Amino acid sequence: MEPIIFIVLVLIGYALGSAKLINQGNEALVERLGRFHRKLKPGLNFIVPFIDQIVMEDTTREQFVDIKPQNVITKDNIYLEVDAILFWRISDIEKSFYAIDDLQGALAQLATTTLREIIAQNTVEETNVSRSDMDKAILNQLNDTTLDWGVQIIRLDIQRITPPESVRKSMEEERAAVIKKRAVITEAEGENIAAIKRAESTRTSVQIIAEALRSHPETKDILRYLVAQNYVEASQKLGESNNAKIVFVDPANSSEMFQELIAESVTQEGNGKNTENGAN
Repeated sequence: MEPIIFIVLVLIGYALGSAKLINQGNEALVERLGRFHRKLKPGLNFIVPFIDQIVMEDTTREQFVDIKPQNVITKDNIYLEVDAILFWRISDIEKSFYAIDDLQGALAQLATTTLREIIAQNTVEETNVSRSDMDKAILNQLNDTTLDWGVQIIRLDIQRITPPESVRKSMEEERAAVIKKRAVITEAEGENIAAIKRAESTRTSVQIIAEALRSHPETKDILRYLVAQNYVEASQKLGESNNAKIVFVDPANSSEMFQELIAESVTQEGNGKNTENGAN
């Protein structure tokens, strides 16, 4: 019985030693007698004890590397402090183990160097405006290198770009000037539109009055009365002010001036219509 028990114990030990459980989201590398043999997928796997050895087990999920703030010089010779985060994942675990040593350290150094190189090709203004374009350029350049490492760079996010205090103050003043300029232009455009609307309204009113006078001559006396009443009301309002100087104007003369203006408008309108009839 003892030999049988011994054999059973050996088989149990062999089974326990050969069974390897790989968690979901991970992969492992197996070497046989010092050379790469195969990859182990998630789940229950079996290897040959004492001959096979698991040399690496790592996650294939997305990971990140925090790029410490770096002093970078721009195209226009301005020093910036840039902070970024690199997101990546292992696409080929065999290459990531055998092609590069200290993978995360290599990724951090590569990302820092590439970040400096891309920013050096842009001015301070371009760096702030085209940040998404820089992210894409850095991403493409990184993936060209990390492809041989079995690593996929998912994205690089530039979290913060900090210029010197003097440059930041100048940029704020420039932005304030631009906003003020837009406000002045908008106000001028609004006043211009309002003036045009007032002119069009006055023209329409004169045309209506002229047409009414031409069609109904008896309304001229009513018009003289309204003009005189307006002058009286305006004189009363001026008289209420302590510092106002009252200037009396003869309403009769003013109405005659206004009447002449309306008569001229009526004449011009009549000539215009005669011209149109003649053309027809």
